[in-house]
Amino acid sequence: MASRAPALQTVLDLAEACIGAAASGDAARAASEVFERLRNGHGEMDAVGARGLPVSDAYLAPCIGALASAGSKVAALGQALAALAPALAWDRRKTSTPANQPFHDGHANATLAGPGGYERREDVWVGATLMAPGILYPDHSHPPEEVYLALSEGEWWNSDMEWTEPGRGGIIYNPPGILHAMRSGQRPFLALWVLPVG
Repeated sequence: MASRAPALQTVLDLAEACIGAAASGDAARAASEVFERLRNGHGEMDAVGARGLPVSDAYLAPCIGALASAGSKVAALGQALAALAPALAWDRRKTSTPANQPFHDGHANATLAGPGGYERREDVWVGATLMAPGILYPDHSHPPEEVYLALSEGEWWNSDMEWTEPGRGGIIYNPPGILHAMRSGQRPFLALWVLPVG
């Protein structure tokens, strides 16, 4: 088993620091569980080939550039993610279809660690979501709880809260199984997400 790629380790370390500085309650607990699992072992590296989408090619760099004015750790995380991004597989949500053209062409997800990810493993999901301006990521749910780290402007909703703008470096927590969504405004949207699985 190859060792974890240094560029991925840098992203994970900075993500842990940023989430740890901002999260509390259930969000802090869930994220801590994810990063503890990541520290205790790693999966097979580079399990999928790198690939981009037009939305990732167009909007990742502007999102990263906008982080320069954020806190130093958040800005450093953005730079680390930009360095790792060319090695990632950027994909559409599995249920996305061309019938919903704005969403289909306006979003991309990349799994850093997890099923089908750059580091393949089954006990966590760590990834990034990128959206063009004016995109709604449709209502969805999944069994694992989820912690988002906002790396841009953008809003989140779940069935327990109204639309909320956490700000760059802010945290959103989705309890297990809850219906939730997110949307970009006039600028592109970038967020990291971490989920303990099982």
